[in-house]
Amino acid sequence: MAALALTVDLPERDAELAAALLWEEGATGLEVRDAEAPPMPGVRGPSPGEAILVACFASPHQAETARALVAERFPAARTDVRPYADEDWAVAWRARIRSTRVGRLWVGPPWEPPPADAVWLHIEPKMAFGTGDHPTTALCLAALDAHLASHPGASVLDVGTGSGVLALAARKLGAGRVVGIDTDARSVELARENAALNRVEGVELSAVPLADVPGRFDLVLANILANTLVELAPELAARTADRLVLAGVLEHQSREVAAAFQAQGLELTGTEREGDWVRLELGRPGA
Repeated sequence: MAALALTVDLPERDAELAAALLWEEGATGLEVRDAEAPPMPGVRGPSPGEAILVACFASPHQAETARALVAERFPAARTDVRPYADEDWAVAWRARIRSTRVGRLWVGPPWEPPPADAVWLHIEPKMAFGTGDHPTTALCLAALDAHLASHPGASVLDVGTGSGVLALAARKLGAGRVVGIDTDARSVELARENAALNRVEGVELSAVPLADVPGRFDLVLANILANTLVELAPELAARTADRLVLAGVLEHQSREVAAAFQAQGLELTGTEREGDWVRLELGRPGA
């Protein structure tokens, strides 16, 4: 059986945002290639300053919809859709999935054994964003680990949970109430599968809107794109009892995003950068 591979050639500076878009549109696998990447069967290498994204889709409709959105948002991109053998894709993609160690946490694919000294999670890298190795996920994991080390039993809300990695990690690190929500029902299904895979219980995973989540949380995590963070600023601030951690923000977007939350009465307490991505930490005055 053949899958469909959407190949996107575009300037390297646009690769991260384009990759996030492809995941959101239902990619079942995604390879972001630079000039130093080893060759992948049937796919040429990128030129200097260029990135090549190869996203696998299960249906022609998904592939063509993603192709149209990429063309609309990244006019300089060149795209191509072609069949790709499932077994070839699986071998090539699986070989490039990396595990991640952040503080006490280790996150990796199910076929890789975890280190004995880590709090670990096996995450199945299927249709949802968040296997742990992306800079925004790693930035959130570091903030989560630090907060729960000093606030054991804290309640945690993970907005845009994706594969569930942050919510499940919170539970394994000793959080109290943990809620993970996502607007994509496929992501919620995968997050529940990952909870079962890791035998993690007591995490509330659902596709309910943020406005319908009751109560406030000691720590709120939102690893989603900057424009969505700005739109959700009032609701995210309303759910924050103590600390709010935002990721999915590029450096040039950080001031706009921070200002949206400062307008809701939160204070910017810290930032951290990895590559072009920035983590914003905000707190409630007097908390």
